[in-house]
Amino acid sequence: IGDKGAQALAEALKTNSTLTTLSLYMNYIKSNGGQALSRAIKVNSTLTTLSLSNNGIGDDGAQVLSEALKINSTLTSLNLNFNAIGSNGAQTLSGALKTNSTLMTLELKLNAIGPHGVWALCEALKTNLTLTSLKLLSSSIGSNGARALSEGLKTNSALTTLELSDSWIGPNGAQALSEALKTNSTLTTLSLETNHIGDNGAQALFEALKINSTLTTLDLRNNKIGSDGARALSEALKINSTLTTLQFSNNPIGDDGAQALSDALKVNSTLTTLRLYNSYNNIGEKGNQALSEALRTNLTFFSLMSKMLRIHPLELHEIRSRIASSLGLHDLASCARVSHDWNDSFTPPLYWSVVLLHKGPSVESVEKNKHFIRFLEIRRPVFDNQSWTISQDNIVLSVMANSTLTTLSFPDNRIGYNGAQVLSEALKTNTTLTTLIMKSNKIGSYGAQALSEALKINSTLTTLDLRDNSIGDDGARALSEGLKINSTLTTLNLCRNSLGGDGAQTLSEALKTNSTLTTLDLNDNWIKPTGGQALSEALKVNSTLTTLG
Repeated sequence: IGDKGAQALAEALKTNSTLTTLSLYMNYIKSNGGQALSRAIKVNSTLTTLSLSNNGIGDDGAQVLSEALKINSTLTSLNLNFNAIGSNGAQTLSGALKTNSTLMTLELKLNAIGPHGVWALCEALKTNLTLTSLKLLSSSIGSNGARALSEGLKTNSALTTLELSDSWIGPNGAQALSEALKTNSTLTTLSLETNHIGDNGAQALFEALKINSTLTTLDLRNNKIGSDGARALSEALKINSTLTTLQFSNNPIGDDGAQALSDALKVNSTLTTLRLYNSYNNIGEKGNQALSEALRTNLTFFSLMSKMLRIHPLELHEIRSRIASSLGLHDLASCARVSHDWNDSFTPPLYWSVVLLHKGPSVESVEKNKHFIRFLEIRRPVFDNQSWTISQDNIVLSVMANSTLTTLSFPDNRIGYNGAQVLSEALKTNTTLTTLIMKSNKIGSYGAQALSEALKINSTLTTLDLRDNSIGDDGARALSEGLKINSTLTTLNLCRNSLGGDGAQTLSEALKTNSTLTTLDLNDNWIKPTGGQALSEALKVNSTLTTLG
């Protein structure tokens, strides 16, 4: 939409009183557009989330946004990733954080703010009481920046999430952060992926884990941590009682490191997720055997499955196999996720949710299980428009005809126009489906037209995901006609659909009369400034849309 589109939206924001989320990812908004939006933020009192990621607003844009943040009292999340913001821009944002009392999340990933920019932000952290999440991935902060953050964390009492992936902090930076972890009592998530911290940096962090009692998630992927670091981790895990998730792949710990971790897992009762990839962690047969032995004695990991799936550990394998078999699946890997609702821990399932990865269900299996399947997802090109058959028609119609299904997902299946037509006909009579996901199915404009006709009649569907379907402006025009009549759809995702300014304009006309849609996602479409201007006019009239992307 460029600066002109941003300026038009900014004018709408000055009067709009319903929009709470605005995402303008990769819209070629530069300094002028950033300035216009900043002026709008000074007077807007409803927007809580603003994303300007990948736009290039630069230090000048950051400066005017900072001035707006000193006045604005509603914005809670600001995403400025990849915006050519340097240390000067970070310093102005720091000044805003010293006075702003509502912003909770600030993202500055892929901005070269450097150590000086981080030092400025850390000064704000010493007094700021509301910011809970700071994300600085690939911000060139180095070990000096990590030292600055360490000082800030020693006094800050609000920050819960800190992301420093790919920031080149090295072992010295890790050691500095470890000192902060020994006294900090609020940070729960720390991401240090790809920071070259090595065994020395890891050992320092793991010493801190013996003392820290609040950190629950730690990401140390790809940090050149070897067996010595793994042994230090093992000793920490024997003492630590709060860490639940540890990302540790791409670290060459070898069999010796795996054996050390195995010893810790036999006594640790809080860690539920440990990410290790054998080939990337250099774990061989001995290491595998050691870890397998630990999992046989440590019920935490089985409890994780039990909590996610709510199935007793002893019944898990049998139940998954039975469900896979009933759906015509011959290998257990095909049944990737199985979950259900329970009244208590050990009663039979009320409803099953099944994700199929390799094979599509047969008509017979759908008919057999249709009374308890509430969620069905079919991944992989099971349905192919070039070989669409009556049998596939029957599968879709059988699924749609059952009385319990509320969510149907067909991602990446190439169902094409024919498949969309069949689904549309079923939607005209279906009274239970609330969510339909059709991402990447090549339905084109004709498929969108068929779905639009269904939307004019259907009264239960609330969420429709049509990402990446090449519907174009003609498809958007057809859907707009459906939106003018439909009174139940609340969420429509049209990301990556080759929409231009004309498509955005027709959707904008629908927004002027539609009174139920709350979320519209148009990311990754070339809607141009004319589309942005049309949407801004719609926002001046529409009183229900809360999220626009």
